[in-house]
Parts: sequence; C-alpha cells; structure tokens
Amino acid sequence: MGKKSAKLPVEEVDVSAVKYHQPTTVKAPHLMGLAHKMFVWLIELPILGAIILEVYKRMNNNFNKVLRNTVIPEKPMFRPEFPPQEKEPGVVVLDEDKEPTIRLASALQCLPPYDSSRHWNHDSPPFLYWTIRDYAHAYRSNLTTPSILAERIISAVEKSNNRKPPMSFLVSFNVDDVRKQAAASTQRFSEGNPLSILDGIFMAIKDDTDCFPHSSKGGTTWLHKLRPVKQDAVCVSRLRSCGVIFIGKANMNELGLGTTGNNPNYGTTRNPHSTDRYTGGSSSGPAAIVASGLCPAAVGTDGGGSVRIPSSLCGVVGLKTTFARIDMKGLICGSGTVEVVSPLAATVEDTMLVYAAMGGCSPVDRISLNPSALCLPNLSPSVNLDILRSTRLGKYSEWFHDVYCPDISTKCEDALNLLLESFGCKITEITVPELEEMRTAHLVTIGAESLNGLYPNYEDGTCSKLTLDTRVCLELFRTFSAVDYVSAQRLRRRLMYYHMEIFKKVDIIVTPTTGMTAPKIPLSSLEHGETNYEVTGYLMRFILAGNLLGLPAVTVPIGHDKEGLPIGLQLIGRPWGEASMCVCSCWVPPPPHH
Repeated sequence: MGKKSAKLPVEEVDVSAVKYHQPTTVKAPHLMGLAHKMFVWLIELPILGAIILEVYKRMNNNFNKVLRNTVIPEKPMFRPEFPPQEKEPGVVVLDEDKEPTIRLASALQCLPPYDSSRHWNHDSPPFLYWTIRDYAHAYRSNLTTPSILAERIISAVEKSNNRKPPMSFLVSFNVDDVRKQAAASTQRFSEGNPLSILDGIFMAIKDDTDCFPHSSKGGTTWLHKLRPVKQDAVCVSRLRSCGVIFIGKANMNELGLGTTGNNPNYGTTRNPHSTDRYTGGSSSGPAAIVASGLCPAAVGTDGGGSVRIPSSLCGVVGLKTTFARIDMKGLICGSGTVEVVSPLAATVEDTMLVYAAMGGCSPVDRISLNPSALCLPNLSPSVNLDILRSTRLGKYSEWFHDVYCPDISTKCEDALNLLLESFGCKITEITVPELEEMRTAHLVTIGAESLNGLYPNYEDGTCSKLTLDTRVCLELFRTFSAVDYVSAQRLRRRLMYYHMEIFKKVDIIVTPTTGMTAPKIPLSSLEHGETNYEVTGYLMRFILAGNLLGLPAVTVPIGHDKEGLPIGLQLIGRPWGEASMCVCSCWVPPPPHH
C-alpha cells in the first residue's frame, strides 16, 4: 500500500507556485525480435504477466500514486464538457444543416483570391505541391482531367509498391474503382456541372474509417471479417457528395495503438522525406500520401496525436478538431471520448476546405454538447491582420523547450518570433499544471476505451492474431481497474478547469508538435514490430490536451532539423475554436523548400 495523499480542490491551487517537472524517461525495454516474442509470452501468462505489468506501472508515471493513493476531490468528467464560448472574431458561419457543397461554396469565399500564376509558370519550384485550387483550375481550364490524373496516380502507387523497400502507403487499392470515380468526375466537367471545388480531388482514407466498397481492417488482418462495410462513414459520405475521388484505404498502426507507423501486417509506411525513417502514427499512410504529393489531402483519426504526430514528422498540416465537431458514425473507433476524425493536407487553406465539407456534429452530440457554430476565418488580409494583432499566444517555456532534439524548440521559437515581429502577436508566459497527471489520465482513458471495444475478441482468442506491440498495449490496458478509470475522469475535470483558466488570459497555446523528429526504422522491427515507449513518450509529449480535453489543435510545418527532417509547430485552441487557429496557422512562416 502506498502512502495516501489528497489534492487541493482545483479552484484553490496556486498555479503561480507550480514547478515544471521534467517527465522521467520511460523505464521499459526497447523490444524487437525474439525478446519481443518472449516478453509478450510472459505478460500473457495469467499470474506472472500481471506481476510484471504491475511492476512496470510502479516504475513509470507514479501510476498508483496518481490514481489509487490520491484523493481527487473533483467529480468525474466522462467525456469533454465545455463552457459556452464567445463567437470568434472575423469568421464566416457555415450552416451545418446545409449540404456540404453549399458549405464549400461559403468556405471558398473565405479564402484569398486564387492566383494561377503562382503554380502555372515556368519559374515555379519543381516540388511545389499542387493545392486543391490548383487542381480545380487545371480541370476548369481543360489543362487536364481527373481521368488523366487517375492514371498517373495508379502508376505512382504501383511504383511506390515496387520500390525497395516499398513505401506501403495503402492497404486497399482498387484500380477499377479509382478509374470509375475519375470517369464520372471527368464527365461532370465535360458537361460543365462539377459538384464543388472538391470535384475530382483525390484523397485517401485511413483504414479505420468506412469507405465503401473497401473493407475497414483497422490495420489488422481479421477485423473486417467481423465488421463488414456496407456504406460510407458519415464524413466520407459528405466528401463523396462533393465529388472527391477516393484512391483507397491508407495504412496505419494496427488498431491505432502506436505512434510510429510500424505495421508488420501491411508493411511499415516510409517517410517521403527520408525512407529509412518512420512517418509517425497512427495515421501513417494519410500523412505520407500527402507529403509525397500523391494527394493534396487525406482523412485520418486522432485519439492520441494520431493525426498531428505523422503530420509533423512528414511536414504537412494536420488538424485535430474539437471533440464531436465531426460525426464519427462509421468509424471503428467511433464510440470513444478522446478520438476525432479530421483532415490532413499540404496547406492550411486545403485543410479548411476539407474541414468545411466534413464538418458537422451528430444529432445526439448537437443536443448534448451544444456546440458553437461551425465556422471558418475570413482570410482577407485586412481582417486577418486586425485579428492577428490582437491574438494572445500562450507559451509554457520550460515545457516548450523540453525536447529530445534541440532543433525543434529553436525552429519553433524562430517561427513565433517572426509572428511577433511581422504581425504584432502577443506572447504570454503561462503555466500548465499537472502534466504528468494528464499523461496518466489519457493513457487509462484511451486504454480502457480501446479494450472495451475488443474485449469479446479477447475472450474468444481472436486477439492472438494481433501484432506483438498491440498485444503489449492491450495487456497493459487489462490491468486498469474501475478505480483507475474513474480517477482518470476526475483528473480530466481538474485539467479542463486549468485550461479554461488559461484561455481567459490567452487565445491559443503554442508548443512544438513533437519532442523529436522522425526516428529511424530498425530493420529488425519490420517483420514483427517493436515496442519502444521512450520514443512514444517524446512523440506524445505535447499532444494530450487535444485528446483528453477534446480541444482543437493544428500542426503546421515550420522548418527542418540538421538532418533535413520536418518540424511542426502546434497551436491548441479554445473549444470549438478551429477558425481562430486557422487564422494564426495561415500566417505561421512556412519552411523553405528542402
């Protein structure tokens, strides 16, 4: 039995006296190969396994001290609950009850005028991404057609699969289906009736999100046999109604339980910036597909940084929306309280367009959460500059600089200084209390929710077909008790209070997105995977408030480390504050072409 303690009621905590405690390095072996197999065999033994995992929890995160030996006076918060929010300045409201095509038309009016000369001249940089509006311009100017581009994409996917090593972008790719969708889009353009700005835009969908006729495996080899796909997820259906062409299901960590992108079942997705590096995960395929230029946007899910981590490591924009902002019906992970489905894209503007089409709560969440209106910022320069001058950025310096790779905090600091010098943004020093408690509370919450959805398969032995790393995660999750879960939800309420108090002083919290750039892929991890919780700790260092508290966050690329690997800056907003984040992220200095 540990010594009992009691926390002060959160309203009585003197935040000014809070000291930053650097997270302890995770005390766990880096497991691959035979050692990995032996460890999984041991922890799956009925008695010995429980003892080993209990020792691990005591060595890390002060798990028992935080959850079992501390009196937490707050009531549990079993899903994010937000106080009413003031309307954001300089925004255009998108009516959730209108069709996605109508919302997209409104979203287009929010963007600066399109300048075709930027991408359509002989002096354009050779590796400049085509944006959604570049494709739209090309189609409407008869410079190309969706069918012509479909053939190029089919060829590119086949070449990526035949590389040594393969890029492993997709787990499901149907050439006939891609050609059929492209032909229908080409026909609409030839008749002068495109559905929207997204008509003919190619996108990939993460393998945990239903996209008919593809199955949803969640990165496993068997889940699709128990859960057949009969129709699109709501978010996919909204995009399809706008004319989006889906190239297939993108690779991911098995069941989303990983941060690197490692997947022995379908091959580990390679980072386009350096193919011996991980993409980050779990939305590894979507991020790599956008970073490679194969598609201008993709759809991922984020329950523990799974959109933002790979977006940062691959040098693209990744939006994590407010909890429940986008309907989760039709997702494998659709019933949890930390997960969202959201877009990745090459630019902030493209992210906004895809978000406008996907956005909209489920009918149940609109009643229970009373969300603020779905809106986007007006990006006309005069409106933007006024908003930027009054924007207050919150920075917790000790946390901001606590990174594995010093280049990360240096580049992020440089980007903030440019915002300050160029636009007059104000930077305010803040303190975020109980970061260690947040890590523990998130782990228990996502772990319990993940295991809950899989437990029937545990009972019948199906989970023995999972990869070793996933089995390690699930065995750890099985040790969490009801007491642990309720204590984690009490901590969620405390942490929500701290953040709502911070947002009385600032508009956006800024951090690096990850604590390290893309790690190398060990060759011995490719066949059976790996378990490396030290790397996971660095990759997840700054992202958990977005998931445990349901806050919106976005990562934007701002530079590279000394090895040429991308670095991302994260902006965390108020509940339902996606528009304010987009304004600020649009003006974050982009990285030079590398």
